[in-house]
Amino acid sequence: MEDSELDALISRLEEEERRLRLPSFSNDDAVALGEAIVSRARERSLAVTVDIRRGSQQLYHCALPGTSADNDQWALRKGRVAERFGHSSLLVGAKLRKAGMRIEEKYFVSPLEYSAHGGAVPVVVEGTGQVGTATVSGLPQEEDHALVVEAMEAFLGGLASIMEGR
Repeated sequence: MEDSELDALISRLEEEERRLRLPSFSNDDAVALGEAIVSRARERSLAVTVDIRRGSQQLYHCALPGTSADNDQWALRKGRVAERFGHSSLLVGAKLRKAGMRIEEKYFVSPLEYSAHGGAVPVVVEGTGQVGTATVSGLPQEEDHALVVEAMEAFLGGLASIMEGR
């Protein structure tokens, strides 16, 4: 990927993060978000693992047919990146590629514990900050990321509709 493409990707991902802010995030919200991701994956016959966390607590986990324990480990490693750096794992990876560095070089972390590949998105509550992560593993990294973002956008749209109806 050329620098101009990386710059465009980084800008798009930063804008996504500004938009994807929830009014709150309860255990029920985590389950609803997880189910929204799983529903989209099932509709498209995608083999993915979905992991939703608030802090270090796993609130939702689902491994669809065709996944393996490897997907659980990828989800953990990508989720750690989003949790530690407060940005999507795809954005962290894009910035690292632009800098010509690997995560272990720049941040002195083990690649066995941290993976800057797309699929983990921070869960941010407006006025509070980051409270968790939503992660997908099983597809190419940009598709993992897109599935999480699509479900989060729909989730936010559903919350907006509920708030307008009150």
